[in-house]
Amino acid sequence: MATKTCGTAFPAKTIQRTALGNHTVEVYSAGMTLRDYFAAKALQGYLASCSSDCEPAEHASTIASDAYLIADAMLKARSEGEPHD
Repeated sequence: MATKTCGTAFPAKTIQRTALGNHTVEVYSAGMTLRDYFAAKALQGYLASCSSDCEPAEHASTIASDAYLIADAMLKARSEGEPHD
């Protein structure tokens, strides 16, 4: 089952001008997904709460997976809180 990412967290439009002539190119950056943003925040909180004897590198794969489990739960709670038509 594919997980919904709920769009991007930081979409942006940048304008690049070429050195030759008056050409303007608009570049759109989708940014990270909201799921990635939530996972990063969960990971940040986890790492900030580690005790001095904590070795996150030894469990990096599990910690990363857990961060995405938390992100998925946040997305689910977010969608359940939205008004329904």
